[in-house]
Amino acid sequence: MAKKADDFSFEISLSVLNHLGRNLYRSFVTVLGEAISNSWDADSKNVWIYMDKEKNRFIIKDDGEGMDADDFQNKFLKIGYSKRKEGQSKSKGGRPFIGRKGIGKLALLSCAKKITVISKVKGKNYVGGVIDNSALDKAITDDLTPKQYKLGEPNKTLLLKYSKGHSKGTIICFDDINGGIKNSLGILKKIVALYFRFSLLEKSFNIYIDGEKITYKHLQELADKTEFVWNINNLNDPFIHVHLKKLLEKRKLTMSGKVKGFVASVKKPRDLNIMNTDERVGVDLFVNGRLREKGILKHIPVARLAESYLYGQIHLNDLDDKIDRFTSDREGVVADDPKYQIFLQEFRKIILKIVNDWDHFRISNRKPGDSENDSITRKERTSRDLFNAVSDEYTEEEPASSGKRGKVDGWVDDLADDASFNFTSYAECFVSENLIRNYINDKQIVLSPEAIKDSDHYKKKEQENKDKGNISIEIRKKPHDLSYLDMDNLAYMVDMDKTGKKAALSRDADQYKPIRDALAHTALLSDLAKSKLTSIYENIRGRLKSLLS
Repeated sequence: MAKKADDFSFEISLSVLNHLGRNLYRSFVTVLGEAISNSWDADSKNVWIYMDKEKNRFIIKDDGEGMDADDFQNKFLKIGYSKRKEGQSKSKGGRPFIGRKGIGKLALLSCAKKITVISKVKGKNYVGGVIDNSALDKAITDDLTPKQYKLGEPNKTLLLKYSKGHSKGTIICFDDINGGIKNSLGILKKIVALYFRFSLLEKSFNIYIDGEKITYKHLQELADKTEFVWNINNLNDPFIHVHLKKLLEKRKLTMSGKVKGFVASVKKPRDLNIMNTDERVGVDLFVNGRLREKGILKHIPVARLAESYLYGQIHLNDLDDKIDRFTSDREGVVADDPKYQIFLQEFRKIILKIVNDWDHFRISNRKPGDSENDSITRKERTSRDLFNAVSDEYTEEEPASSGKRGKVDGWVDDLADDASFNFTSYAECFVSENLIRNYINDKQIVLSPEAIKDSDHYKKKEQENKDKGNISIEIRKKPHDLSYLDMDNLAYMVDMDKTGKKAALSRDADQYKPIRDALAHTALLSDLAKSKLTSIYENIRGRLKSLLS
C-alpha cells in the first residue's frame, strides 16, 4: 500500500462516532444493507459475501469503482460525506444513489469487534485500515482527538484469499461478530433474496454467498406457500408473474400516488417465520430498491385476522427527494413525515380491500376465513367451516401443477353453497326439535294416540332395518316415544290451533315437514324451497322462543 493505515483517521468526534455508529444499528439486515448499498452506489456489478462460522467472521467484497487514498480519507472516513451534497443523484453508471446522509458506513462498526476495510481503484494499490473497537473504546475513554486515533494495519495474509485477482473494488472483513454468526448459509441466502431483490430485478447487479448466486430459487419455499396475491398498480416483478405458480387467487388493485408493489397471503401464519431466526416476513417498504422499513402494517393496523397471513413489498421511490425522510438508524421512515402519512392513509384503504378479499378467497377455496368479518353470518360461516372440514377428506390436498382442480374438487365446489344452507338448516332443525322434546318432558305433556301410533310405526320400521343390517345395539340415545317423532307430531302436542286461523307451531310444522324431510335425506333444495324453509323456520323459532320463555 502506498499510504499506511496510520495515516488515516476519522473526521468526527470519537464520542459522537460512538453514539452515531456503534450504538445506533441493531439489525444484521441493516448492517448488510449498508454494505450492499455502498456497493450499488459504487457501480459494482458483483458483490460476494463469505461466511466463516468457525472463525466468527464474514467478508463482503465488490468490484465497484473502489477508493484511492484521497477517497478513503475524505469520503469514507469523513462521517456525513454524501455525494448528494455535491448535487449528484446518480452514479457514473446511471444508478440512482441509495445512500443519503453519509453516516450509513457507521453501521459497519456495530456488528463486529474488528473491521478491516481495503479498497483500490483500477491500476493502483490497496488503501485502507483496521478499525478495532476495543482500541476505539480506549481512545474515547482517553478523550483522544480523531487525529490521535489511527487505524490499524490490515492483515495482508488474511485478505490474500479475497484480494487475489481483484482488480478494483472494496473488501470489508468483519472479525469477531457480536453474538456470533447465528444464521446458516441457507437462511442468509433467503434473507438476502427477500430484502435485496433489486439484485434479482437488476441484471447488472449480482450477489453471491459463498460462491452461489442469489436467485429467485431462494424464495421458492415462500412462493410454494403463497395462496393469494394482489398486484398494486401493475408491478412488473418475475416473482409474482413467474414464480408464484400455485396461486389460488390473484387480483389487480389500483392505488393513488407513485407507488407499485404487491401483497400476498400464505397458507398459515407460521409460513412467514424464517426458521431459527427472529426474522419474520412482512409487508415491507422499499425506496429505489432498498429496504427502508420492515413491517409497515404496524402503522396502519386494521385488527383483522388476515394481517397475520400477509407479506409483500411496496416500492415508493417518491420518498427519495430533497428532504431526508429516513430515521437516523436507517431502519425506518420518520413516522410523522407528511408525505409518508399520506401514503399510509391511502395504503390502509388498499389493506382493507385486501383483508375483505382474503376472507372471500379463503371461503371460496374451502378454508377458514375471518370470523370477525360480519359480512357473512355466524351460522353461515360455521356451516362453511364444517363443510370444508368434511369435504377436505375427499379432495386433493394440493391442486395439480397446472393450478386446475380435479373433477371431484369441482363437484365439492359446486356443493359449497347448498351445503352452507343445508348444514345451517339441519342444525336449526336439530336444536328446535330437541328443545320441543325437552319442553314436553318438562311440562309432562301426555302423548296423543296419534303420536303414539306414529312412534310405534317408526320403531317397527327401525327394528326391521336393524334386523336387515344385523345390528343389535341401541341406536337412539333415548329410545322413548318422543325420539321417534319429528316436528309435525311434536308441534301438535305443544302448540296447536284447531281453527287454523292463529299463529301456532302446528300450522308451521305442516309446511315444514316436506322440506325438512328432503333436508334430512341430504337432498339439494331448490331456491324456492330454501326461501320457504327459511321463512317457516323464522316463525317456528319465534313461537318456540315464546313458549320457552
